[in-house]
Amino acid sequence: MLEILQNIDQELFLFLNGLHNSFFDFVMYWVSNKYIWIPLYAWFIYLIIKKYKKQSILILILVAIMITLSDQVTVFFKNYFERPRPCHDEHIGHLVHTVKNACGGPYGFMSGHASNSFALAFFLIPLLRDKFLFFTVFIIFWAATVAYSRVYLGVHYPADIFCGGLFGMLLGFLFSKLLLIFQDAIYRVRK
Repeated sequence: MLEILQNIDQELFLFLNGLHNSFFDFVMYWVSNKYIWIPLYAWFIYLIIKKYKKQSILILILVAIMITLSDQVTVFFKNYFERPRPCHDEHIGHLVHTVKNACGGPYGFMSGHASNSFALAFFLIPLLRDKFLFFTVFIIFWAATVAYSRVYLGVHYPADIFCGGLFGMLLGFLFSKLLLIFQDAIYRVRK
């Protein structure tokens, strides 16, 4: 059964990775670059500070802890499972389209990009969705695009993305609930 799932994952990867052209090579390379999103992160910080004032310190601390946890757990999983990235896979590596010959480390399960972006999305949705009409659609689209870029670039299988995304969603949800617990505790202390 596991072999069947791995074959499906490889075939889906080869199909999605094969849908490439020079325009999207450029776009996906930059979509996958974490530094290109600094203005977006700054906008998120601005929105949080504007809406939550003093509570924004707690929110930003929780975001930092959540992203660190997401990142470190995905690194642990990569080293534990030792599933080669597609571009390092001895069976299909020669078929993989990469951009600028970038392949990353040897292992790819789970995707840190997918986990981090979906964790941030699912943490911010309850905080900012009432302030902006299409915030939920926008941030899920952003997280999905970042996650897909990793398949496009040949560094992750779809299952790496799927599992990383699910883990990120879970973390984002749990940290948003943790924030509510802290906010409730702060409210009680002030009362």
